Amino acid sequence: MLRVRCLRGGSRGAEAAHYIGSRLRGAFTGWVQRTFQSTQAAAASQNTCAAEDKAASPVPKDCLVCSYNEWDPLEEVIVGRAENACVPPFSVEVKANTYEKYWGFYQKFGGQGFPKDHLKKAITEIEEMCNILKGEGVIVKRPDPIDWSVKYKTPDFESTGMYAAMPRDILLVVGNEIIEAPMAWRARFFEYRAYRRLIKDYFNSGAKWTTAPKPTMADELYDQNYPIHSVEDRHKLAAQGKFVTTEFEPCFDAADFIRAGRDIFVQRSQVTNYMGIEWMRRHLAPDYRVHIISFKDPNPMHIDATFNIIGPGLVLSNPDRPCHQIELFKKAGWTVIQPPVPLIPDDHPLWMSSKWLSMNVLMLDEKRVMVDANETSIQKMFEKLGISTIKVNIRHANSLGGGFHCWTCDIRRRGTLQSYFN
Repeated sequence: MLRVRCLRGGSRGAEAAHYIGSRLRGAFTGWVQRTFQSTQAAAASQNTCAAEDKAASPVPKDCLVCSYNEWDPLEEVIVGRAENACVPPFSVEVKANTYEKYWGFYQKFGGQGFPKDHLKKAITEIEEMCNILKGEGVIVKRPDPIDWSVKYKTPDFESTGMYAAMPRDILLVVGNEIIEAPMAWRARFFEYRAYRRLIKDYFNSGAKWTTAPKPTMADELYDQNYPIHSVEDRHKLAAQGKFVTTEFEPCFDAADFIRAGRDIFVQRSQVTNYMGIEWMRRHLAPDYRVHIISFKDPNPMHIDATFNIIGPGLVLSNPDRPCHQIELFKKAGWTVIQPPVPLIPDDHPLWMSSKWLSMNVLMLDEKRVMVDANETSIQKMFEKLGISTIKVNIRHANSLGGGFHCWTCDIRRRGTLQSYFN
């Protein structure tokens, strides 16, 4: 059985625990240690093995929601919208998640729409993507269009919104349950509103619907003096387990989790804290095991352009962001593939992401993958693996912060709950 030991033992884990303990003092320190130990122990204990053998609750026959992994045959999917997308205000959490060459862009345009011509092209690309998915036999649903430029205020902060472009960021489907992530950016606090019509329909069909605890997003959730000035600073801080989000309250983006049946992998990132991970671990136990993994990543935000599971025992691992626990996957018999260097030009704007969106692919099943039409190198890689490529151009949509995996949330895949780590 796979055992992920990222935070119990080893300098990285010790530093992370020490950091949190120093921030939240004695009482919470013990909780943090127990959390990390229990995450590993849950993967190793006989009790968890027994839970693995226990039959999970059957999904109702007429339920439209059922997905356990990233590769079973895709039957229904939500695809995001670029309409009315707004540049988020340049707050401390946005600064920590974006590259310094774009900081001036956020300072100038925060609260305003993205460039109109660029947005128009992105909308056209996503419409074509939807048409291609339908042509492949997939049912496509879309969130509601919303005016994201409207300013809102809570007792703790005020902001404008951002978009409903990335359903993978806010929705996680585990079996027949839809989990709404609490999010970590203030500009995304009300993003769930675009999906509520769809979620109510799924709920009425028999799906479970869970909303994680909504954070206040008060100033205490963020390190207001987070010292980032360069990529080198980011490397040092990430290596020390220091992030812009604190442990003031649970927060997480759904895109920091990736599913492989009973085993779900997650990273502590700038938008997902340990309290958020622990909430998910307790919520999904005992039928699912949540494992923390970590990477050498200067800007950790969402796992799927760093570590993308594309089949049973098959994972894409970013060579620029090596996984600290990769040997555990290899020992479990998994094949680890390093995708080729992305081909996207240096001058193409990527306001909220890196070039590695080339590996942010969507599996339609084990033998079909949706991949960028311009990324010929990764197309050849898939073909060598015996996986046929469905080529779509979403270069302008990439600029908003996501690839095919980010722009979608699979609602139904034809498959059953299994364990891939025995």
